Amino acid sequence: MTLTPIPVRGRTVAADWVDEQLLAGPDGEPCLRFGAPVARGTLRALVAERQRQLAAAGLGEHGTVALRMPPSAEFVAVLLAAWRSGAQAVLLDHRLTTVEVDRAVDRLHPRVLVELADGRPAFRSLPDGGAAGSEHALVQLSSGSTGPSKVIARTAADLLRELDCYARLPEFPTRGERTVLLSSTVHVLGLVGGLLHALHAGVELVVPQRMTPAGILAAVAEGSAPTTVIGVPFHAELLAAAAAPPGLPQLRRMVVAGELVRPELPAAFRERFGVPLGTMYGMTETGVIATDLTGRNHPAVEPVHGMELSVAGGELHIAREQSPYLGPTDPTRWSDGLLHTRDAALIEVGTGLVTVLGRRDSQISIGGLKVDLNEVEQALTGLPGVVEAVVLFADGAIEAYAATADGVTSSPSERSGPAEQLRELLGTELAGYKLPRRLHLMPRLPRTATGKLLRDAAALRRQADAAR
Repeated sequence: MTLTPIPVRGRTVAADWVDEQLLAGPDGEPCLRFGAPVARGTLRALVAERQRQLAAAGLGEHGTVALRMPPSAEFVAVLLAAWRSGAQAVLLDHRLTTVEVDRAVDRLHPRVLVELADGRPAFRSLPDGGAAGSEHALVQLSSGSTGPSKVIARTAADLLRELDCYARLPEFPTRGERTVLLSSTVHVLGLVGGLLHALHAGVELVVPQRMTPAGILAAVAEGSAPTTVIGVPFHAELLAAAAAPPGLPQLRRMVVAGELVRPELPAAFRERFGVPLGTMYGMTETGVIATDLTGRNHPAVEPVHGMELSVAGGELHIAREQSPYLGPTDPTRWSDGLLHTRDAALIEVGTGLVTVLGRRDSQISIGGLKVDLNEVEQALTGLPGVVEAVVLFADGAIEAYAATADGVTSSPSERSGPAEQLRELLGTELAGYKLPRRLHLMPRLPRTATGKLLRDAAALRRQADAAR
């Protein structure tokens, strides 16, 4: 299928970038596989049609469109159509609740909201939508977007810079190869390292139909071209535990990012599949920062081309001339040309290798998905009858402790009890991956000598056990 391009040269984004850097290539070249294969010519035609539909919904140059769509060829087409129109794209995780989506829409005022209905995009014009307030191409919400500095924006030039970083990595997939993507396409690794790099480099992007060990391995096995799997450590753990996996001569490596890797996992993965488990470190604000795709430096990673890193007070900083945030910027996140990662890190003198030690704030990672514990705590405290709450991360899971106005006591193990009912109510406010695995109700929450809520997991568990 061929495409007669719609002449669009917007100022909000470099609209020609989509045609020249992402859609260019032979009509018959395979580029996407979300179950069924999609060739470049087919994708170009689909992008042109979705661009016409966006225009009919009221989106034009300098407009803003919000996408709440699962990974699919339609998501890719609508995203590229928005950029091709000279518009700004806001990515919303399709797992967000209606309450969370409405909150994001109220905050960002997109002109059009696109969701998937019966496998096809539904375009909804929003009466209160306005023009983009900046010339950024991409807007993403970090960890629930509860604070003014958590709306992250990137220009087309910055995305191209990141694509150049990937192109310089000799171990990263190149033309004629395949990427099996397990990470979400609305998060930075899946979006840029997976989707956009694949389109830019001539790599076929494959998203498994089932995110199970069998489904992932079947996706690798269905093609003969050299294949790289990209996901989060949770996915690598699943695969490393697979019993008697098939021989996969096309598998080159797996690359993971999003959270720290268990020290024993790289060796276990190599033993199971005979290929390295590489690691990457990055942030939504800037994309890929450092990599170790061969596994030789683990747990250290090497900064990518052009990345200037430093450590002050134990915290990793990144040189960046402008703030990546829309609206007022928290100076503890960006100031004086430095992006504060809030990650503890060490930089090796001489080699420049970076070892990331973990988070220094309330943001955590669950299976590669970012969760702000403050957001969960605020949502829990805002539920009817809840007077105070503490949410923390312990033993690999989110735990919550709350006190209600009627002073009831209830444990997570109590089926259909008050604690379980409250957790279900919280599920109407937050996406499932943000919910506490365990929620305890106590007559009142313990406090420190200075009157602050106690936040020690072991002490809270002892208090909860004593209250029952």
